[in-house]
Amino acid sequence: MPNRSADIVFQLIHSLQKSEKRNFKLYITRSSSNEDLKIIHVFDALDKMQEYDEELLIKKVPSIKKQQLPNIKAHLYKELLASLRLLKNVQDIDIQLHEQLDYARILYNKGLYHQSLRMLEKLKTHARAEHQVAFLIQVLAFEKKIETLHITRSLEGRAEKLTRETEEVISHLQKVTALSNLALKLYSWYIKNGHARNKQEEETVKKYFRENLPDEAEVSSSFYTKLYLNQSYCWYSFIRQDFLMYYRYTKKWVSLFEEYPEMLSNEPSHYIKGMHNLLNAYFDLRNFEGFDIALKQFELFAESAIVKQHHNNTVQVFVYLHIARINQHFMLGTFKEGLALVPYIQEKLKEYEVFLDRHRILIFYYKIASLYFGYGDYATSIDYLNKIINWKVDLRNDLQSYARLLHLFAHYELGNHAILEYLIGTVTRFFSKMETLTPVEEEIFRFLKNSVNIPDRKIQLEYEQLLYRIKQYEKNRFATRSFAYLDIISWLESKVTKRSMSEVILSKASQHKRRLYR
Repeated sequence: MPNRSADIVFQLIHSLQKSEKRNFKLYITRSSSNEDLKIIHVFDALDKMQEYDEELLIKKVPSIKKQQLPNIKAHLYKELLASLRLLKNVQDIDIQLHEQLDYARILYNKGLYHQSLRMLEKLKTHARAEHQVAFLIQVLAFEKKIETLHITRSLEGRAEKLTRETEEVISHLQKVTALSNLALKLYSWYIKNGHARNKQEEETVKKYFRENLPDEAEVSSSFYTKLYLNQSYCWYSFIRQDFLMYYRYTKKWVSLFEEYPEMLSNEPSHYIKGMHNLLNAYFDLRNFEGFDIALKQFELFAESAIVKQHHNNTVQVFVYLHIARINQHFMLGTFKEGLALVPYIQEKLKEYEVFLDRHRILIFYYKIASLYFGYGDYATSIDYLNKIINWKVDLRNDLQSYARLLHLFAHYELGNHAILEYLIGTVTRFFSKMETLTPVEEEIFRFLKNSVNIPDRKIQLEYEQLLYRIKQYEKNRFATRSFAYLDIISWLESKVTKRSMSEVILSKASQHKRRLYR
C-alpha cells in the first residue's frame, strides 16, 4: 500500500498553498532548461496524487527513467525551497534578518568593510526591535571579525563596546536557554506521563522545577524570558492539577502578545499554543463565560492573514480550535451537536495526516469516543477507543489507561457481560502496571466486577452508593485524575436520576451559570 508519509518531496508539495504553487512555476520557468521542464512534470504529477506511489509517478512522467528519479526529485526539492524562500522573505523575521546578514557578508567579501559594518549596525537595531537576541550573536561575531582583521579606523572604543554587547547578549541567552529548557522538559514529562499520579511524583516535579528555575527568573525584562517563564509555570501547575495557577500563567502567556503586539506575526505558534492552554484552563475551571470569550477570540484569529500565510499555523489552529469546540460540548452536555463536528474533523485528520503528531491524533480519537459515549452510541465509541488501545505508541500513558476504562464502561452499557469480567482483569492490570490506579478506579472496578451478579431491582441502590463513595474523593487531586478524562459523576447521576448524561450536564451547567450571574 502506498505510504503517504514516505516521501519528503510529496509532503512539501502537498503543504503548498495555491499561490505558492503558482509562484514556483513562475520561478522555475525563468530558466527553462530541459532539467527544469522535467521537474515541472514531476511536480504536476505529485501534486495530483492523493498518496505517494513511485511506480505510478514513473508512468505519469514517461520521459523520466527510474534511475533518474532520485536526482530529479532532489533538484525539485531544492528549487521548491528556493522559491518559497523568495516568497516568504517579507513575512518571516528570521529570513529577513539572515538575508540582511548575507548582504553584509557580500559587501565584506567585496572589500567594502565600512559599508558592511554600517549594515551590521542597522541589523543589530532591527534584531533588537524584533527581540531576536539569539541572532545578535552572529552579527556581533562578524563585527568582531572585521574589526580584528582589518584597520577600519573605527576601533577606538569599539573593542569595549563590542565586548560589553557580547557579554550582555550571552548573559541574556543563558537565561532564555535555561527557561526554555525548563519549559520543554516539563512539557515532555506531561506528554509522557500526563498529570502527577501521586505525592511522590508531584514532589519529583517540584524538586526539578525549583532546581532548574534560574535565579531572578521572575525579574524578566524581555519577551522570550517572560514567555518561557510563563510556559514553565503553566506546565508545572498543569502537571500538579493546580488549575487556578494554570489559568493565571496561561492568561499571562496570552496577554504577553498584547504587551508585545509585534510578536504576534513573529511567533504565531506560541500564541496559538497559549490560546489552546487558556481555553483548557477555562474548561478545567468550568468558567463558561471566559471560555466563550476566549473561543470567539481564537475563532477570529483563525481567519486572520497571520494564520493563513503559513501552513503550519493553519494545521495547528485546526487542531486546537476543534479540541476547544468539542470541550465546549462536553461542558454543556450537547453531545449530539458535538457529533456534527466529527465528519469535518475526520476529513481534516486525513488531509493533515502527514503534518500531525500521533499525540494529537490520539487526543482527537479519545474526545470523539467520549462524544459518542455521552450521546449513547457505545458501539461507535468502542470503535474509536480501539484505535487508541491498538495503537502501539509510547505516549500519554494516562490517555491509554483511561481509553481502556471508557472502553469498559461502553461494554457495560451494551450489556456485554460475557467479556466484562475478562476486560476488568486486563484493564486493572494495565492500570497497576502504569501506576495510575487511584481509589476512584478501585471503586469503579469493584462495582463493575460485582455488577454482573447484582439483580436489576438492586442496581439502583448500587449506583447511589457508588456515587456517594466517589464524591468523597472530589477534593483529592490525586484521586480525581480520572475526572479529567471521564465524567464518572455525571454518568452515575444519570443512572441515579434516570436521565441522559446530556440532561444531567446541561442541568449542572445551567445551575452554575445562574450562580455566576446572581
